[in-house]
Parts: sequence; C-alpha cells; structure tokens
Amino acid sequence: MIRLRMLPLFAFASLLQALPTQTQALQLAFPGCTFTRKEFFLTDAQAAEVKALAKADLPGLWFVGYEARKDGHLEGVGFFDTHRVRTENETALVAVGADGKLKRVEVIAFREPQDYAPRQAWVDQFQGKGLDDSLSLKRSIRPLAGATLTAHALTDASRRGLALWKTFYGTSK
Repeated sequence: MIRLRMLPLFAFASLLQALPTQTQALQLAFPGCTFTRKEFFLTDAQAAEVKALAKADLPGLWFVGYEARKDGHLEGVGFFDTHRVRTENETALVAVGADGKLKRVEVIAFREPQDYAPRQAWVDQFQGKGLDDSLSLKRSIRPLAGATLTAHALTDASRRGLALWKTFYGTSK
C-alpha cells in the first residue's frame, strides 16, 4: 500500500528532473564554452525588425542571451525565450551558432500538462535550421500530434532566437 502511494510521487519527481537547468542547457548546446550574460532591450525599430524576420509575435521587448565563447572565439548565442503555450508559460533555450543556424533548442521549463510536453526527439529536428520560410510547421518541422500549441510555440521561439541573432550579430558567416 505504501509503495502504491509513493509511486506517483517518484514519477512526478522524475519528470521534474528531466528538464535541464539553464546552465545545463547552455553546456549541452555549447560544450566547453564560457558564457557571458547579455540583456537585450529592443528599441521600437529593433522590435519591428525581429518581429518581421521571425514572423511571430514578441512576448516582450526584453530578452536574455548568453554569448558562448571558446578560446576567445564566439561560438554562438543562447537566447532564453519565455512564452505562453496555451494558458501557462514555457521557457526554452534557443541556441544559435556562429553560422546563424540553430545548434539546439532545449525546453527548460514547461508549466502545461505533461501530455503536451514535446519529446526530445521531436525538438531535435530544429537543429541546423536557419531563418527561412521552411522553418515552420508542416514544412521542415513536422507537427506534434496532440500538442499543436506547443509545436507552434517552440517554432515561434526558434524563429525569434534566429531573428535576434540576425538583428544583433549580423547575417550568417
């Protein structure tokens, strides 16, 4: 009887541990790098540019990014994007490499029911994508069955991260 009562508690705890911390997510995206926190408060002109490039709404004008450097060389930037999925927030790391392409997308906080949480195998399809029209659902990103709002939210976050990269760091090299 005690084991049956404790099992859901252990299962819940394992779900909480499944998501990486900010630091862990950054290290997964940029192994061996050092990080410098940057805050980006968009001007009206920058906000308009990011919104137009991303083809997605902005959840605000303030974004946090972490420049990843190895041996003094910029390897990329990890942007943390907090946005509403359905009724609750999700936070994702959108890691953009020095080439202006997605290195990794990693969910670090998900407040919606776990049934709507994306599996890592689905999230991994963002890797290597650039900011173009193919970075959208039903094009190079396959839909997420039963979690359409989650799929849209992560796709929009990825597009915002790439648009922030382009706005603040220039085009791909």
